[in-house]
Amino acid sequence: MALYDTDEIIEKVILVGVAFDSSDETESSLDELSELAKTAGAVTVGRMIQTRENFHPGTYIGKGKIEELRVMIDELDATGIICDDELSSAQFKNLEDELQVKVMDRTMVILDIFAARATSSEGKIQVEMAQLKYRSIRLAGFGASMSRLGGGIGTRGPGEKKIETDRRLIKDRISKLSSDLKDMKEHREIQREKRSKSSTPVAAIVGYTNAGKSTLLNKLTDAGVLSEDKLFATLDPTTRAMELPNGEKILLTDTVGFIRKLPHNLIEAFKSTLEEAKYADIIVHVVDVSNPDYEQQMSTVYATLKQLGVEGKPVVTLFNKCDILPEMPSAKDLHADYIYNISAYRGMGLDAFKMCLQDIILKSRIRIERLFQYNEAGKIQLIREYGQLESEEYTENGIKVIAYVPKQIEGKL
Repeated sequence: MALYDTDEIIEKVILVGVAFDSSDETESSLDELSELAKTAGAVTVGRMIQTRENFHPGTYIGKGKIEELRVMIDELDATGIICDDELSSAQFKNLEDELQVKVMDRTMVILDIFAARATSSEGKIQVEMAQLKYRSIRLAGFGASMSRLGGGIGTRGPGEKKIETDRRLIKDRISKLSSDLKDMKEHREIQREKRSKSSTPVAAIVGYTNAGKSTLLNKLTDAGVLSEDKLFATLDPTTRAMELPNGEKILLTDTVGFIRKLPHNLIEAFKSTLEEAKYADIIVHVVDVSNPDYEQQMSTVYATLKQLGVEGKPVVTLFNKCDILPEMPSAKDLHADYIYNISAYRGMGLDAFKMCLQDIILKSRIRIERLFQYNEAGKIQLIREYGQLESEEYTENGIKVIAYVPKQIEGKL
């Protein structure tokens, strides 16, 4: 019986970026790309940045840099390169012909991580669809890397099933996946509608990947969501109920983390998941304030939210991981209505955050003073369940009530 080596291939890669001027943030972008590569199972052995006015249309970087890169690959015994931007099919093919090693781009690495991390049926379908769309556009440019045997980045997900799939088969598969996603989206919308009818307020937890969103959800609700110091540790949204200081319930939904240069196909594929933020009552923006690039990360989050049409909602920004800083930060967020310094891991600052959520909900409620007949006592139970009962007084004529209730419930009273 033949034995096969199933060890994971460790790829040694050189990171390649293009900067458009000296103030460009390519260096920090490559730092992040290095983390992405590590998460995908690769080891970064070197990096190269070329400053030029624009990407080279045929090879991403110029001819001189390609020569330098060839020497680096030999000296460092690299098995491939990862470019910090999405490559065209021509750029893929030309770079591979020139360098004779595996060529990858940032999008391929992110898609590979998503393929490895997706656990739910919806997550897996969303990732596969994004991968297929990405590959169909670049089918002509993959050349040898598409038919190369073995593992490594870019071979997880549908790539393992049939890498040589032609455009027609990919198109058919995308059509089937789109249909499956549509059914799942309808199911998700029914769930949202039920939540809306129940009048239970919803807060969507958003933020850059690895900001501490899952840690926060676990601390507040004992959700048991995977929480690791890794990029994209969790992909599938989790919704859990949390009790506020006044006893009222609020639903907290964890969403997939954002990242700079998030592939367009992924935003499209994960739209139904990301739209949890669109239908929420409150946005909770978690920021890793210990990260030197936290301001850039905040900009990326708000740009993505705008792209999804998430606007006009109260925003609570939580500057997380304060416990690992030498002193309390004085960070600002001009988009936020409320700001708190917290440590989700240690539970620091979370009581004030809960009070804030309670106040936001109360401000969105209608204050009522009513006298209910004794045969209408069931309506008071509605107030207890979906609003806040300030006082109730039993009189000869009925039950006098002062309360705060959602608009939907006020109509039923």
